[in-house]
Amino acid sequence: MTVVERREIALVDLLDRLLAGGVVIKGDITLRIADVDLVRIDLNALISSVNAKVPSPFEDSP
Repeated sequence: MTVVERREIALVDLLDRLLAGGVVIKGDITLRIADVDLVRIDLNALISSVNAKVPSPFEDSP
């Protein structure tokens, strides 16, 4: 086993790293019976931290 294989990362550290850089989640789910689409769900999400360097896109600019 090498040092890289034995390295463990806490869940909090992993979330901190992901939020610092941002995460994009995209997916499609379709519920189909007898070749008839009954339910379709499209998911598009951007998860990121917001601070002074990266302002929120939802606030009005001054």
